[in-house]
Amino acid sequence: MKYTELSTLGEFGLIDHLTRSIKLKNTSTLKGVGDDAAVLDYGTKRVLVSTDMLIQGIHFDLTYTPLKHLGYKSVAVNASDIYAMNGTPRQITVALAVSNHFSVESLEELYSGMYLACEHYGIDLVGGDTTSSKTGLCISITVLGEANEEDIVYRNTAGENQLICVSGDLGAAYMGLQLLEREKVVFQDNGEAQPDFAGYEYILERQLKPEARKDIVELLREKNIRPTAMIDVSDGLASEVMHICKDSGVGCNIYEEKIPIDYQTFKMAEELNMNATVCALSGGEDYELLFTAPLDKYDLLTALPGISVIGHTCKAGDGYQMTTRDGNTFELKAQGWTNFTSTEKNEENNHEQ
Repeated sequence: MKYTELSTLGEFGLIDHLTRSIKLKNTSTLKGVGDDAAVLDYGTKRVLVSTDMLIQGIHFDLTYTPLKHLGYKSVAVNASDIYAMNGTPRQITVALAVSNHFSVESLEELYSGMYLACEHYGIDLVGGDTTSSKTGLCISITVLGEANEEDIVYRNTAGENQLICVSGDLGAAYMGLQLLEREKVVFQDNGEAQPDFAGYEYILERQLKPEARKDIVELLREKNIRPTAMIDVSDGLASEVMHICKDSGVGCNIYEEKIPIDYQTFKMAEELNMNATVCALSGGEDYELLFTAPLDKYDLLTALPGISVIGHTCKAGDGYQMTTRDGNTFELKAQGWTNFTSTEKNEENNHEQ
């Protein structure tokens, strides 16, 4: 692979090199890259803004994360925040801090993933910044989206006796991370060892290339279902359910048997002596949509593909509860990753939830 040092282009040459192929897609983008600021026109609609930062060694490990996948993921996780507000992402700005260990070609690979995600979600890249770093790669993306005021869904507007629903399945991204970390250790012990990912392609993709659930937002709109509250699952099901309930002043009861978990997630958890339910509750990075809806939408929601009804809200005084498969009810807690240690520890955690 060709290796061109960043110093051969300089800051402005690098920006021009990485952004010259941009083609604007949205009528709300009046001016993109090439001036001191982008110019946007949203007319009568409300503007939604969110920022996420990804730091090498904290949020990603380049030992096993392809730069193209990283670029795609960095855009997708930002788009997910806008979809969680029932909005449509339109523009992003990208700020990079990069060390001289990276070549021009490696940044081209990173940006190719970003452009692929922008194409998929209909987003314009309209600006950003680049600077040097002594500690590796840092990516900060700000996304701007739009929505009619009456369509915006907040996380603090759930009511009592409403359905709790989630898209897709949970815990897969965390299990994909555990698999990658396991194979990294094997490789460090034996540099000639080949990674063994057979049968686990799905959970790997969920970790390396997650998707924002644009399709779910569009499906709910098509079926004329407006969630009463919504949030994306970036930090695990337990903490997100509790965010909605705490901010809305309600309690909840979710049912373990209703939590959607993929077969590969179960299989990987068993192989690593982990509890798949705990992984779904606390794993994070699934970027599914968790939302509440009126009870009279039950039949309609259960008939939709890719959506599971996992519980209901209740009075705040009833607390945050989970009913296990054997019928016992425990207090729901947002547990950290330190709980994923062994089967014995997980069993203790299950009785604490």
